[in-house]
Amino acid sequence: MTALNEMSTTINQKGIIVSETIITLGQELDLNDFVAVARFGASVAFSDDYCQRVERARKLVEKWVAEARPMYGITTGFGAMCTQAISGPETALLQKNIILSHAVSVGEPFTREEARATLLMVLQNLGQGYSGVRLDILERCRDFLNLDLTPWMPREGSVGYLGPEAHMVMSLTGEGRVYYQGRLMEAAEALGLAGLKPLELSAKEGLALISGTTSTAALGALALYDFIQAAKSADVIAALNLEILRGLLRAFDERVMSVRPHQEQAGTAENVRRILADSEVHDKHKNERLQDALSLRSIPQLHGAVRKTFNDALKTIETEINSCCDNPIIWPDENEPDVISACNADSSYVGLAMDTAAIAATMLAKMSERRNNRLVDGTLSGYPFFLVRNPGLNSGLMIPQYTQAGLLNDMRVLSTSSCIDNTSTCAMQEDYVAMGYNAAKKARAVAEKLEYILAIELLSVFAAQSFMDENLKRGRGGRKVLAEISQNIPTLENDIFLFPHINYLRELIHSGRLLELVEEEIGPLK
Repeated sequence: MTALNEMSTTINQKGIIVSETIITLGQELDLNDFVAVARFGASVAFSDDYCQRVERARKLVEKWVAEARPMYGITTGFGAMCTQAISGPETALLQKNIILSHAVSVGEPFTREEARATLLMVLQNLGQGYSGVRLDILERCRDFLNLDLTPWMPREGSVGYLGPEAHMVMSLTGEGRVYYQGRLMEAAEALGLAGLKPLELSAKEGLALISGTTSTAALGALALYDFIQAAKSADVIAALNLEILRGLLRAFDERVMSVRPHQEQAGTAENVRRILADSEVHDKHKNERLQDALSLRSIPQLHGAVRKTFNDALKTIETEINSCCDNPIIWPDENEPDVISACNADSSYVGLAMDTAAIAATMLAKMSERRNNRLVDGTLSGYPFFLVRNPGLNSGLMIPQYTQAGLLNDMRVLSTSSCIDNTSTCAMQEDYVAMGYNAAKKARAVAEKLEYILAIELLSVFAAQSFMDENLKRGRGGRKVLAEISQNIPTLENDIFLFPHINYLRELIHSGRLLELVEEEIGPLK
């Protein structure tokens, strides 16, 4: 499989990141592979095994439709109407109708990467060979990814599937809307410009394309990727802050970690030690006090617990990426082929993982805000209030901490669990609903806010540099970071427009550039 950091990427004339990498479906994908396609524009191909297993299941569906075998959503109605028989000639119309009637999500559309992630999840879900769709359907989803056709999919109003996916399917059939070459247009026009013809759905296909955890897992995967990147970045930023505040590395001692042997806790402690290796600042101040405040002293414990939560979520998300979450399942056993109605479309796994990950991210953010507060409060840091040389006349970095407080309040609200809720649907046929979609959707918002909170802490860390003894060498893991920031952000002498600098630092975190700078010096972080 292709690691994300081995990819060759460029930016095209439309400002879209594109990749020369090709990800071949038919083997298991990891999160980096997934994001390579969804975010960085890698192309998709099918292995021979992928094609064969899809076609094997499709033959069974066609055989059973000809035999008028009762099959949920294929030769029967949907939901509470599952007892209504559908004749063979009507099976295609049934699939068209389910798309038209289910395309009722509302509000702002998915971003390009969210729509691409959903298309990729459809390919992974239906390509396991247990859904019975034609290969033509999956080839069209592949064409959308490779030709950069982005379905217009409103994001609000899903309980786990159906609505956004139905809008996506409409674009495949030449209805609905599509972004093509950076422009939103009617799907029929976009298909024509791309040299494609609208698809016509056949038995089972409409249901299979919308019933599953595809959009839920897609949003969850993107959020989790950003969470994991942010957690590593938080180790870097916390280490730089610890150095600025003349904190003690004794709290990060291997002996301390060994008597509470959580792997992630030890990993964070090791990251901080390596980032601050050969720091003359630390050496000068290491005996000034017995212990630091908790926002410094317990970095390994809190960051470690957060990272464990993300690692647990990673197992869930990668399992989901490589699963069939369709209903019904076509079981293509040569001896006992079967069609089984069940509920792999349930989103509990992703919902619980994303609700928990959002809580963990908020805990990471609350410690970042407290560390930042210690820097801007002159009574705690020993530096000028708000890290500006002329306080009073200038507010310096007073208000970015307010921004952190507002973002943190949002994150606390968003950390309220979605999947504990239940609103029954479909005339009590779906009397329990997992609500995993909302958990994944809000995790995306939580990840963005976490990046901004960390960016503001990093802004304060950088501003405090000008008050330190410039003759003392900084830890080797942070030197490149501070040098690159200095090329983009000026020393804070008087008040300046801070908004673009906060955005620059957030992008430094989001893009992974912060980690690249550190790892170029000290190797991969834990």
